[in-house]
Amino acid sequence: MPSLRIRRYLLTGLLTFIPLWVTWLVFKFVLSMLAGIGAPLVGALIAALSMVAPDAAVTLNTEWLNFIVALLLTLGALYLLGFVANRVIGQRFINGFDTLLSRIPLVQTIYGGTKKLMAVLQTKPSGVQRVVLVEFPRRGMKVVGFVTRVMREEGSGREMAAVFIPTTPNPTGGYLEVVPLDELTPTDWTMDQAMAFIISGGAVAPDTLPASPRVVAQQTEPDRPA
Repeated sequence: MPSLRIRRYLLTGLLTFIPLWVTWLVFKFVLSMLAGIGAPLVGALIAALSMVAPDAAVTLNTEWLNFIVALLLTLGALYLLGFVANRVIGQRFINGFDTLLSRIPLVQTIYGGTKKLMAVLQTKPSGVQRVVLVEFPRRGMKVVGFVTRVMREEGSGREMAAVFIPTTPNPTGGYLEVVPLDELTPTDWTMDQAMAFIISGGAVAPDTLPASPRVVAQQTEPDRPA
């Protein structure tokens, strides 16, 4: 039937377009954020050029050109920052900058906390698997989380894990949960695999998931006599 063929083609086209659309949204968000960092410098350059060559400033002052120049300036600045940070002089400068920011209470809280989170996510954990599954927001439902710290609860002595739970498809936001360590489900996923799972909305995922410790305990518990 022609109508069935049309619907099948439309559905196939939609399923083909959605991954491209989601990819574009993610890249657009990242590129727009990076271009926004360099936008003030581009505006200053255009303003300075208008004083010397007004006609050239008007010609170059287009939205797409400003976006590209701002993006290139930001990427160049990030590359230069990474290059300098890997040198001894650059490390000393960054340490001095960190010391300066540590004297500003509110700024130090935001900057220091974010820097520690990035450092934690870039290093391999010792003794605790970084990528875990957490029963959230209720028992029976699971989300992917990243263990950032393990603490001990006063009184009970239980080990508690601070778990960052990112949102989908934008993992820059999320929730912070403090969960008993024995209630976490460890995985053998890498950070890249976990991020791909989150950004893709679960489309990029392994065929199997590890069972939670509670389920494993129930399966291995011997049958009690009646």
